[in-house]
Amino acid sequence: MLHHLSFAVSDINRAATFYDAVLRSLGYVRAWTDDTAVGYGYPGGGDKFAIKLVPAYASIPGEGFHLAFAAGSRAAVDEFHASALTHGGRDNGLPGLRPHYGSCYYAAFIIDPDGYRIEAVINEPV
Repeated sequence: MLHHLSFAVSDINRAATFYDAVLRSLGYVRAWTDDTAVGYGYPGGGDKFAIKLVPAYASIPGEGFHLAFAAGSRAAVDEFHASALTHGGRDNGLPGLRPHYGSCYYAAFIIDPDGYRIEAVINEPV
């Protein structure tokens, strides 16, 4: 259904450093870069997620909004969480099974440096 999604960020360099690291752990790469934005996607493909510099503070969505990135393994979810904490993210839910979402739902939750709620998830049997 979705073609792509973008987040407004207050510091493009800080956000790019964060997203380069956390998305790399999930197998995503920079699809393009310019002075005010960076797009991410699968290697050899276009962007599905972008960060864009805004000249003034952007209003970050609160409770009820988050973006979940697909992970290829539980280890990738763990790496996403650790990498996010190393690069300025805040813990919003340790990696682990979430049986209330499904018997195989394994996820980690982070608040990025701008305040966006993000998740890495795999929902497949081991």
